[in-house]
Amino acid sequence: MVHRFEGRVALITGGSRGIGLAVARRFVAEGGSVVLTGRKPEALDAAVAELGAEHASAVAGKVDDPAHRAEVFEHIARAHGSLDHLVNNAGTNPAWGPALEIDPDVVRKILEVNVVAALDWTRDAVAAGLSRSIVNVASISGVSSSPNIAFYGVSKAALINLTQQLAQELAPALRVNAVAPAVVKTRFSRALYDGHEEQVAERYPLARLGVPDDVAGPVAFLLSDDAAWVTGQNLLIDGGASIVPVG
Repeated sequence: MVHRFEGRVALITGGSRGIGLAVARRFVAEGGSVVLTGRKPEALDAAVAELGAEHASAVAGKVDDPAHRAEVFEHIARAHGSLDHLVNNAGTNPAWGPALEIDPDVVRKILEVNVVAALDWTRDAVAAGLSRSIVNVASISGVSSSPNIAFYGVSKAALINLTQQLAQELAPALRVNAVAPAVVKTRFSRALYDGHEEQVAERYPLARLGVPDDVAGPVAFLLSDDAAWVTGQNLLIDGGASIVPVG
């Protein structure tokens, strides 16, 4: 495997499992080092053990906690001295159902974690000298309406627009892109397919749901110098779902 990230450091929020951990695996496999964040210390410890302490470290905390962000950037300064890449992967969806039925406090929490936190991590990363690129993990639900995860989709639409805004504001020093996966088989998305995976997969031209590695490769491309002339884009990773005719 080529070592596109030799000597580079990436910060991955929500990196203890699922898509975040898959991205970390790919980044380390290509020669880089990662700093992971997540809420659960035991899950982060397991991720670091898998990746190897010489390549990975972690700081536990809530993604929308300013004190946690400060601790992470202090750790990066001590352990690495610099930061090359940021992956805003952490997200939440505590609500299930139509947008009009979601409790206003839950709406605010979704926005805080999925949108405001991404902006805050980006702001602090830039202040810490982030030098190369950012990838935000959005969702296909941010491109078109999605039954039952309505406000999650609204938040991801905002994240996609934020990606475009930041790409313009931070150019030419930094590139900022997003990926928008459809249903990927993770603990986070299990409610969308558990018990009826075959029926869900039938909607996809590629006839299967995604797995975290399906997202890790495109994220690695967007982080790397192979995407040196790509910024402000939202890459759909959806098994062809977006090309299925309506009706």
